[in-house]
Amino acid sequence: MKKDFIFISESVTQGHPDKLCDQISDAIVDQFLRQDPYSRVVTECAVATAIVFIAARFQSDAVVDFPKIARQVIKQAGYEQSSFSAKTCSIVTSLQEIPFEKDRCFDERTISDAEIESITVKNQATVFGFACNQTPTLMPLPIWLAHQLARRLTQVREDNALPYLTPDGKTQVGIEYVDRRPHRLHSITIIASQNPDSLTPTPKFEQFQQDIREAVIDVVCADHSLPIKPDDNTQIFINPEGPLFIGGPAVHSGLTGRKNAIDTYGEYARHSGAALSGKDPTRIDRIGAYAARYAAKNIVAAGLADECEVQLSYSIGKARPVSIQVQTFGTGKIPDEDLTAILEEQFEFRLAGIIRQFNLRFLPDLFKGGFYKRLATYGHVGRTDLGLIPWEDTDKAMRINC
Repeated sequence: MKKDFIFISESVTQGHPDKLCDQISDAIVDQFLRQDPYSRVVTECAVATAIVFIAARFQSDAVVDFPKIARQVIKQAGYEQSSFSAKTCSIVTSLQEIPFEKDRCFDERTISDAEIESITVKNQATVFGFACNQTPTLMPLPIWLAHQLARRLTQVREDNALPYLTPDGKTQVGIEYVDRRPHRLHSITIIASQNPDSLTPTPKFEQFQQDIREAVIDVVCADHSLPIKPDDNTQIFINPEGPLFIGGPAVHSGLTGRKNAIDTYGEYARHSGAALSGKDPTRIDRIGAYAARYAAKNIVAAGLADECEVQLSYSIGKARPVSIQVQTFGTGKIPDEDLTAILEEQFEFRLAGIIRQFNLRFLPDLFKGGFYKRLATYGHVGRTDLGLIPWEDTDKAMRINC
């Protein structure tokens, strides 16, 4: 593997059509779990022009108003324009209630270890978790910085600092690596559109570019936690193809689960390819990714590696992963095989055990505005703005370093 390279990751704002679909799907999951923590639900969403389509299968005692949730999410994202609006968009649903399974309501908080062992996964999955010491959150620098810029782009619109922006935006960050370490900030790209319905006149393009640079890029790059800063040769691109107007579903379509790289590691590390959003906590392809991140992060936090990728492979009918693999890309302080043995001994990778350890059924009740919906933008991993989410804890680092 090359040690000197340039790597680019992207993020998008909460108004991007794909992320709008992720938020609707996870807001529905939140609502099911608030009413019935033992709900089983898989929901997907698609959006285009003025139509929102929601498909869901569920087993639950909850009563959920799917169109109402969708309109709330769309409004919160900022879509009240004539081109696409929470009030006027058409919402179509395809809903299927599935007969209850006998093991649906197992309470992982009270059952024995033997019972946890008997609860098997219902779907095959190979999931990945990753951590590295490039940033304070142990995330790769390109995606970490891209998320900061995307979040700031949303903030300046919501705070009316740049009220003429639409909710849809994209950021890209290129980092130059030397000897596999971040060396310099190669490039920053921001794509943002202007709202022709805004009460504030849209500025000329040159002023627009200056506004974005001063209100978004300069503010984020002034953060003391940023490991490297722009230099005289850092390339800055703001709408390099010219002015954009409207944006959002009126311009391009969206689909749940289409931004997996943004949800995880910006393609700096592998991800499973399965959507994380729109699934209840009994889906191992979602929560297994959280467990893998937890394991990888604790290995790096313990100083046992500078980079760590954890792979978990699950087979239908099994409670535990059939394969656990660790790769540290030559940065491990002990052999990868020894790290794998530590994970097998010290970490919980069984379905019901993960649900219990992370309290996954009850998190929507603990977070105002829902929990899973808030994960749906700016990453399911590496988050600090939600407080300490369970799989970001490094509570096992000291134990495994002994």
